[in-house]
Amino acid sequence: MSRQVYLDYAATTFTAPEVVSSMAPYFTQSFGNPSSIYSFSESNRKAMAAARQQVADVLGATKEDIFFTSGGTEADNWALKGVAWRNRSKGNHVITTKIEHHAVLHTAQFLQENGFEVTYLDVDSEGKVRLEDLKNAVTDRTILVSVMFANNEIGTLQPIAEIGAFCREKGIVFHTDAVQAVAHVPIDVRAMNIDLLSLSAHKFYGPKGVGALYVRKGVKIDNFMHGGGQERGKRATTENVAGIVGLGAAIELTASRMKEASGRVGKLRDMLIDGVMKTIPHAKLNGAPSGERLPNNSNFSFIGIEGETLLLDLDGAGIYASTGSACSSGSLDPSHVLMAIGLSHEQAHGSLRMTLGEETSEEDIRYVLSVLPGIVERRRAMSPLWEDFLKKTQGGK
Repeated sequence: MSRQVYLDYAATTFTAPEVVSSMAPYFTQSFGNPSSIYSFSESNRKAMAAARQQVADVLGATKEDIFFTSGGTEADNWALKGVAWRNRSKGNHVITTKIEHHAVLHTAQFLQENGFEVTYLDVDSEGKVRLEDLKNAVTDRTILVSVMFANNEIGTLQPIAEIGAFCREKGIVFHTDAVQAVAHVPIDVRAMNIDLLSLSAHKFYGPKGVGALYVRKGVKIDNFMHGGGQERGKRATTENVAGIVGLGAAIELTASRMKEASGRVGKLRDMLIDGVMKTIPHAKLNGAPSGERLPNNSNFSFIGIEGETLLLDLDGAGIYASTGSACSSGSLDPSHVLMAIGLSHEQAHGSLRMTLGEETSEEDIRYVLSVLPGIVERRRAMSPLWEDFLKKTQGGK
């Protein structure tokens, strides 16, 4: 294999060397339990406080509003279950969307099984929530709205500030899963009227297994984990000090490079999109236009091709991409996100997500564009679906 091109940064990123260096002392030197009162653990408590401030600074929050978790999935679970259980005397209605990550969708389904009503909002063909649909869905029993900041499959950015303003006006708690967005696009939880926000370190060059939940002061939320008094009594378990330090270092580092990185990666992403659309007949770009999606995200559908087969062919050429969310990549079902934006089963099954990152180069994109069209052409030549499509669209020509 002559070349390797990683284009699955939405699934996970490498841990930046600077981040690894910041974590190292907390594995072998400063290893004390932060809950212990002796002086040996004082450096760990200070390190956690510094990381909490680093996260708060990037989000426009205060450090008292940041609670560390094991990742985005836990943060989503805590946000939905914690708000639902704490506020069930006020109402039992939760609103979310059909394109959320499964960490939200499966949690919402759990709430349904336990007596809550859940409304799943439709999205338009670009994957955007219509504010009018949200307004029409609200009832006097609505206690929580959860809408992701940016979609993990198609990269579409939601009108978070408008949703936040509406929810604040109505007195409804507003949560956003910002796992794909944090440190990649500007976020200000106060200006956007966000009450709860989930994030995960490994999406912005931090370590795996650590994340955080922002909880605005005054928001009523039950504890998700019970046991000790860690995280100011909100989340039990001995803190992952090295991971927390890494999260803080990663979010500060990535956010400091955000403007420059977004511009560079965005140009490469547009180069990739332009190349695919020009060289592969009947390719379809899924999601919103460039200015309204994550700067590193591209998602295509190629009619007449199975996405899994396409991934294997690309893997053989040293190109690593995805058909959708890495968390459900083993599923044979079509993407719920692509189905929600109106794609057919055939289109959804022939999807390819390529997400760029820190080490993506122009040479990488040129290599992909030299390989991908040939793979699509060869696979289509063997596909009855492609033959049927041509008969329908071109009269058999």
